[in-house]
Amino acid sequence: MKLTFWGAAQQVTGSMFLLESDDYRILIDCGSDFDLDEIGRKNRYEEQKGVFPFEPSLINTVLLTHAHIDHSGNIPNLYKEGFEGRVVCTEPTLALTALLLKDSANLHQKRLNARLGSKKRGKKQKEVPKDYYVEKNVLEAMDNFVPVSFGQRYRIADNVTVTFYAAGHLLGAAHIVVEVFENGEKKRICFSGDIGRKNYPLLIDPQEVPQVDYLVCESTYGNRLHENTAEPVEALADVIKRTCIDIPGRLIIPSFSVGRTQALLYTLNKLYLDKSFPFIKVFSDSPLAHSSTKVYQKHGRMLNKEARSFQEDNDMLFDFENLIYLESSDASRAVSNYNEPCIIISSSGMVQGGRVEQHVEANIGNPYATILMIGYASEGTLGWRLLNGQDTISIRGKQLPVLANIEKIDVFSGHGDQNDLLKFVRMQDPEKLKGIFLVHGEQQSMADLQSKIQEFGYNSVEIPSRGRTYEL
Repeated sequence: MKLTFWGAAQQVTGSMFLLESDDYRILIDCGSDFDLDEIGRKNRYEEQKGVFPFEPSLINTVLLTHAHIDHSGNIPNLYKEGFEGRVVCTEPTLALTALLLKDSANLHQKRLNARLGSKKRGKKQKEVPKDYYVEKNVLEAMDNFVPVSFGQRYRIADNVTVTFYAAGHLLGAAHIVVEVFENGEKKRICFSGDIGRKNYPLLIDPQEVPQVDYLVCESTYGNRLHENTAEPVEALADVIKRTCIDIPGRLIIPSFSVGRTQALLYTLNKLYLDKSFPFIKVFSDSPLAHSSTKVYQKHGRMLNKEARSFQEDNDMLFDFENLIYLESSDASRAVSNYNEPCIIISSSGMVQGGRVEQHVEANIGNPYATILMIGYASEGTLGWRLLNGQDTISIRGKQLPVLANIEKIDVFSGHGDQNDLLKFVRMQDPEKLKGIFLVHGEQQSMADLQSKIQEFGYNSVEIPSRGRTYEL
């Protein structure tokens, strides 16, 4: 059995791992790589003569840990380049992936239209990137998705079975255990996906994974601990009171549309049920978030006990009296003219593209505005620059002074911290575990987590480079 690391290797994004046994090939995740810019991706695709460094038609099955685009975003391209198999995932992952891939396809279509417009105006047309796809490609891919349940063993080949365990990180997110029967011997390997945290709003806690022989573990927060220990309701109430009640200000919360926004809306709903808390208008400014919220509502049976009880008592998990969903771009822009204290939740969470950029641009010079960062922001993104205290920032080519207040809480981060990652690893007996592979993290994060894991007696802890193959 061979395992090759083709993505999220010594970097955060682009999760993609190829597992081969005899003539059967399994791709675990097939994510978009955001660590490379467009020129870097173009050079890589020219070098490997396609979007992928392997022949997609030879892949038999894809196993998808969860819907986030850095794990799912290249699936349409896999089919475009010849893959004819199925994608196996949980039912909520299927629904959320369909939304995210369609959203990605719409972005690609807009960029394609802009290139065509440049050609009509007589300008030199840029080459269409090889990894662009449109909605037709997404629909063709989604026809081949097969939903499975948590905790059930499924046979995907004569000698291969898979079991999905809840990972907590996102609705439907999974740790995947693959069992391969090879040369009369059973080998088990677990792919962590993204590891969630205990007591996260809406989501069940990460499930325990049985003993395996090999562990592929993410390391996003490999050298960090969550700073905030308050309950999400208390943490959010404190920020709102200081930024919208004590002063007549506005609170802008950059938030990922899938997962983070639902946790926020649920927490606000709980907060506003306390009639002593002043009603402040909340604008949810992301059509994708609105669609994703409906998926969460539909799959309420898969949420944690507290959320299920809340829904039984109050009917709606997310909708409350002072919540307004902004569907159109015009409605989004019009919020700038709303002069009462308010909360604006908009994507993306790293303030990199999306409608939130216009809200930050409109309010960055307002000392009565607060921008609240609630999650991880990759180096170089606008969110990262705000968190690092830059005096001026560039948005849409304009240099703007930062007069707004910048705050951060991490109670809504969907990633487990170093302690959570260590707890996940330590479910495995160091005497029985033959190897650990750290992926999906910045290099320093991986190195620090590697040292911590080794302190607990795990000897074989690898940090694979891209394209590295291991014989298991």
